Amino acid sequence: MCELLGMSANVPTDICFSFAGLMQRGGGTGPHKDGWGIAFYEGKGARCFHDPNPSVDSKIANLIKEHPIKSHVVISHIRQANVGNICLENTHPFQRELWGFTWTFAHNGQLDKSLFDLELGTYEPVGTTDSEYAFCWLLGQIRERFPKRPDNFAEVSAFIHERCEQLRKLGVFNMLLTESTHLFAFCGSKLSWITRKAPFGEASLTDCELTVDFMKETTPNDIVTVIATVPLTDNEEWVALEPGELVTFVEGIVQ
Repeated sequence: MCELLGMSANVPTDICFSFAGLMQRGGGTGPHKDGWGIAFYEGKGARCFHDPNPSVDSKIANLIKEHPIKSHVVISHIRQANVGNICLENTHPFQRELWGFTWTFAHNGQLDKSLFDLELGTYEPVGTTDSEYAFCWLLGQIRERFPKRPDNFAEVSAFIHERCEQLRKLGVFNMLLTESTHLFAFCGSKLSWITRKAPFGEASLTDCELTVDFMKETTPNDIVTVIATVPLTDNEEWVALEPGELVTFVEGIVQ
């Protein structure tokens, strides 16, 4: 299986600390060596990096770990291939446009071949993964139901939840999805999150010897939520989502 990493914050925040832990699982402390990717949102724009090589020894991944790119919303993924070859076009996260926004999606799990019987609309996959096909179908469903961006995003969240449940019936489906402001996290089997806010404390990564005192890195008004397949720290209390649960985050806060 693959692993997911997401972030939603109320101020521009870097994800260097969490990504430093995740990248170790991409061929180091974990078997997810078949590529990785990450997307940082800057307003409506998305700065993306993809690499079909293991993240643990990727020079591009090391750049991400060392270079503090500030963002309100981040989605990242490390891949353990099951459907589709190991190549750039099969590397998450995937992106498409809807309502004049760039939507980004990453998936952990494996879906039954009957997925490919679902009829696609506007969007077609570039690669050959079940994940990208599911994304194209899901975004097409959203586009059909909401031709224009609605003011009430609670309706969008509820609709996405319904369609995620439909995909969950086809196998293992954990996903992160965003259009730059709302970060949707759906748990099919395994997904956890933690919100860091004042009073801040220290956090220590599980996969490498790295500890950060967030009191020194933040202001009292900062709110930062991190979502991961498996908790990245060993001295903090993470919240495990229940199978079938969808949580929507805006500026680090659960909606």
